[in-house]
Amino acid sequence: MRNNFYLLKKFWKNKKVFLTGHTGFKGSWFSILLNLLGAKVVGYSLRPEGEKNLFDLANLDKQIHNSIIGDIRDYNKLKKSILKFAPDLIVHMAAQPLVRYSYDQPRYTYEVNTLGTVNILNILNELNFIKSALIVTTDKVYFNNNKKSYYNENDRLGGLDPYSNSKSCAELVVDSYNHSFLRKKNIYVATARAGNVIGGGDFSADRVLPDYFRSLSSKNKNLFLRCSNSVRPWQFIIDPLYGYLLTLMKLHKKERFKEYCWNFGPEKSNNKSVGYVINLMNKEFNNSVKVIKKTNSLKNYYESKLLMLNSEKSKKTLNWKTKYNLNQSVKLISHWHKQFLMKRSVLKICKEQIIDYFK
Repeated sequence: MRNNFYLLKKFWKNKKVFLTGHTGFKGSWFSILLNLLGAKVVGYSLRPEGEKNLFDLANLDKQIHNSIIGDIRDYNKLKKSILKFAPDLIVHMAAQPLVRYSYDQPRYTYEVNTLGTVNILNILNELNFIKSALIVTTDKVYFNNNKKSYYNENDRLGGLDPYSNSKSCAELVVDSYNHSFLRKKNIYVATARAGNVIGGGDFSADRVLPDYFRSLSSKNKNLFLRCSNSVRPWQFIIDPLYGYLLTLMKLHKKERFKEYCWNFGPEKSNNKSVGYVINLMNKEFNNSVKVIKKTNSLKNYYESKLLMLNSEKSKKTLNWKTKYNLNQSVKLISHWHKQFLMKRSVLKICKEQIIDYFK
């Protein structure tokens, strides 16, 4: 299907998609992709974080059908917003996405990540007319003892830090609602567990590549790097979004699955350490950034050192696979950033990379 953008547009044209978390990095990219495909998108999210963010830079509030600023914990506002739009599909991305912040604000993290998911599912159950939804969680939902090589969808859930655990809870909530309520009403809800997503336009706090670009633009060009040996499943932003599209299309067509959770991770060659990725990025910018290892920044926090996904089910059932290797992904990100520094339209840069992806 990647070779025929027309087939995607044929399905998605005029589809009404209610997207939570649309002001975030991944949500902004997904808004641009859905808009290109002709879908009608209503977003529901908190205001975008930081003075510099992809949502504002791309003027996405003027690109999508409607942008609603709201808290996923506000059940009444969320339900009224969904009811008013009457979408064909719901994609739930709204989250508190940071491990370290989850240690500082554990209650808030659970309220957003777990109870926010409960709100979406309960609204689906109450309204009863929306038959397809995708809940985006994370690759960190698995119980990780830093020993198992690749986690598949049937492995034990149970992240140890509050962020990972709150997302594990969300997965269990989806499973419970599916069995207890939704499947009896022919409402199809799946979860998506993606690897470490990277791409242009990510200005988030406490993430490796945004930290790199902030260091690149600073006077001393120092990057303080923790856990440089930690291995992650890196993948370009459009890869998992393509997987989400395929999953939603299957759900909307009411094609029955034996299971309703899906891994979207890269090829084995993309499972590299944080330090390896920074070295690749630095080569793209003439080794301008000096890496300084910070060994004690997480001494009181647990964070997994090894994390990789087995995505064979998605490959076989959905005919999905990643397109770019790690070197290609890094080059695309560096190209995005260089074009951004040249004051090119952020929206055009993203659209060009999406169109090139599906060629």
